[in-house]
Amino acid sequence: MPYNSLFSPLKIGYNMTKNRIFMAALTRDRAKDSIPSELMKEYYVQRVSAGMIVTEAIMISPQGGEWGSAPGIWNDTQVARWKNIVDSVHEAGGIIYAQFWHGGRALHPDAPLQKLSGLPVYAPSAIKARGGKFRALPGTPGYVTVRLYTARQYNQRLNQFGDFEKPTEIDDPQILIDQFKHAALNAKKAGFDGIELHCGNGYLIHTFLDYTSNKRTDRWGGSIENRSRFGLEVIKVLIEVFGSNIGVKLTPCGGVNDMGMPLEDTISTFSYFITEVDRLDIAYIVLRRYQSASDTFYNGVSRSTKHDVLESYGTLIKHSKLVVNGGVTADEGDALISSGKVDAISIGLKWIPHPDLAKRIENEKPLDNVLDVTYLYGNHTHADYHIGYTDYPEAVY
Repeated sequence: MPYNSLFSPLKIGYNMTKNRIFMAALTRDRAKDSIPSELMKEYYVQRVSAGMIVTEAIMISPQGGEWGSAPGIWNDTQVARWKNIVDSVHEAGGIIYAQFWHGGRALHPDAPLQKLSGLPVYAPSAIKARGGKFRALPGTPGYVTVRLYTARQYNQRLNQFGDFEKPTEIDDPQILIDQFKHAALNAKKAGFDGIELHCGNGYLIHTFLDYTSNKRTDRWGGSIENRSRFGLEVIKVLIEVFGSNIGVKLTPCGGVNDMGMPLEDTISTFSYFITEVDRLDIAYIVLRRYQSASDTFYNGVSRSTKHDVLESYGTLIKHSKLVVNGGVTADEGDALISSGKVDAISIGLKWIPHPDLAKRIENEKPLDNVLDVTYLYGNHTHADYHIGYTDYPEAVY
């Protein structure tokens, strides 16, 4: 079939995409010492058939990441390497947004980067997520979480290089908002077209939204408005740097990293947050649908709040573009776009073994490359980073 809707242009922020098949952020764990590499440049340039590329999740600080080989954007070396990648994607005709990420309570104090930072695991409240299996740590050590510090307390502790095991409560998490802004300024230097803010999967911003992980009684917790405040303030500082070229990714169905509220509370919370985000007139909002493969069970009970995210929130998005993610096929995506229910689709895993995914779909070529699960994230050394990364063949055209 011709997929006329999928292959129509779309205005996203200040950019015009060549099609409506976006490449979702995909953690690939190939940035040795958190520094983007030449191999990463090859990987992203291979995938410029996407209407827009969203990078793998980029750590805004060494304290905010779970994976030892995930890229960062807090220092000049990282910025220069990202600029090399971004410039090459642009030269190849692509559009590329940086996904910003802070793991929050889904981190562990014994993870290499966390230890190197000398800082605690940050979260809105001192509530552990159940589970806790980490790529960089053996076994299932479980999550450990502590509360945020005020800027004054943080500086005192940092200057003294003291023990963070007995944290005090915070009045204002402005220190993290400032980290997001610093990262945005660096992304601007690197030449990114925009920023996608990860507000889901039980990471920092998601834990502020969900009252099972946020028990604060100050202006950052309690009511829906207060629980939404942190995420909205982060988005506002990103807008200060990138204007409307901001995307937001949400996972209302929860499940991952022990997240999820009852259905009524989930819908009321995300309806408010999405409405307020949309009023900021950003480029797009990504809604990730429920997927059984991402479900989490505790004592045999699903942690997810299953519901139709497009039906529940789609009509709330009036100013931003609506992008759907989560097992979307080309046929379904074209139908959703042609019916006006969404503006674009975001595909994740299939972009890994098919660097020319959008080109294959347009030319009706099969998606027949086999995903190399062994080298998906770990189980490799720096010398074989290319295996299962840049060695997938394109189709014959």
